[in-house]
Parts: sequence; C-alpha cells; structure tokens
Amino acid sequence: MGSRVGKLLLRFGALGYLAALLLVPVGMVGYRTFAHGVRPVLEALSTPAATHALYLSVIVTAIAVPIDVVFGVVAGVALARRRMPLGRVVNLLVNLPFAMSPVVIGLALFTLYGRGGWLGDWLAARGIVVLFSVPGLVLATAFVALPFVVREIVPVLDELGTSQEQAAATLGAGPWTAFWRITLPSIRWALAYGVVLSTARALGEYGAVSIVSGDVVGRTQTLPLLVEERFRNFDSTGAYSAGCALAVLSLAVVAAMTLLSRRKEHP
Repeated sequence: MGSRVGKLLLRFGALGYLAALLLVPVGMVGYRTFAHGVRPVLEALSTPAATHALYLSVIVTAIAVPIDVVFGVVAGVALARRRMPLGRVVNLLVNLPFAMSPVVIGLALFTLYGRGGWLGDWLAARGIVVLFSVPGLVLATAFVALPFVVREIVPVLDELGTSQEQAAATLGAGPWTAFWRITLPSIRWALAYGVVLSTARALGEYGAVSIVSGDVVGRTQTLPLLVEERFRNFDSTGAYSAGCALAVLSLAVVAAMTLLSRRKEHP
C-alpha cells in the first residue's frame, strides 16, 4: 500500500512539475495575449512589421531545412556505412551545434562573412551580400538546425544493416537505384521526424540570427526577433501576440512530431 501511494505521489509530482514548468507559462502567454480581446491581437499581427517577420521566418525555414535535409541524408548514409573519411571528425562537427551556443555560431559567421572577415571583403567586392540579408539568416538557421536529420537517420541505418543493399547490388542494381528503392524508403519516417525537428529549431532560432541579421524592422527581423523588439519597447500586446503566433506554430510542429513518432514505432 505504501509503495503504491509513493508511486502515485511520484507520478503526480512529476506531472505537477511539468505543469508548473511548461503549461502554466504557456497558458499565461495565451491569457495575456487575449486579455483585451481578439481585435488588438489581430491588429498587432496585421502590421507590416509583423506580417513581414512571419513571412521572413517561413521563407528562411523553407530554404534552410531542405539544405539540412540534403546534407543530413548524405552525411547520415556516409557515416552509417563508414564511407566518409575522418568519420569521427565529421560526427563531432555535426554535433557541434548541440554543444555550442547559437550566439557563438552567429559571431563565427560574422567573423567569416563580415567586413574584414576571411570571405567578407572578397564577397563584397563582387557585390555579394551575406550579413544583414536573407543569405546570412539562412546560413545561421541551417547551421543551428544541422544535426537533427543526421541524428535521426544514422541509428535507423545502423539497425537496418547493409544486407538489403548488398542483395540489390548482387541483382545488378546500381548505387542510385539501391538508394531510391531500398535505403530511402527504409528511413522515410526517421527522415520525416528529422525534418520536423529541424523545422521547429529553425522557426524558433534567435541567438545566431540576432547576430547576423542586424534586426532591421521590415527587412531582416524574424518572428522571434519581433517578440524581443516589441517586448523591449513595452508593447506588451504586440509582444504577446507575436509570441502566441510563434507558439501556435510550435504546437503544430509538436503535433506533427507526435504523429510521426507513432508512425516510426508502427510503420
């Protein structure tokens, strides 16, 4: 009896901790957003700055995530099949965004592409602008979201092994045919899950983007930067409205993750 009560207390304690840590703050954001009705929220989200920030966040994510998908699939297959030289070094570099602060990533990109940087002056002389423009935002976002596809598909490939690919090669299938007909279908749910994780990371990125964007309203300001700018200027309605819009996007991503996790478990 005592052990049963202890287990119940432990479970309810864990649920209460999660509620206090996650649900209550998110609920307060929703409450503060609609505290004065729906109309102020719609007005705040329909301003040119807000609509451009949402548009820019979606565009940057739509460019950065496919880049990470292509790299993730190539690197994941090469790492899992031991076809990449210096595989351990590459694996370490893939994990770097997990360990490094996004602000440091932004500073590294600024050092590389900024004025006086290793590539900045060379690109500027040819009329190519990276920092404080969409290419800089894409680079920063792609870098921080880099590991997710690789980390999802490598364990699946390790578990599958190479027997099916070897059988296809024995029957005369080339490397591309084996990839499209055997490897890619086998990792489709892990790949989809990695895409969802990369999308969530890209939409919510703040640190690296804040360094390379310049936070120019109506030009390089993404949705997370808009939340910070509105909050800093004491525009609580604008800040909470933009934050709520970002939360809705995040909830959609969480719902997709939940659905895909079930499909991964029961393909």
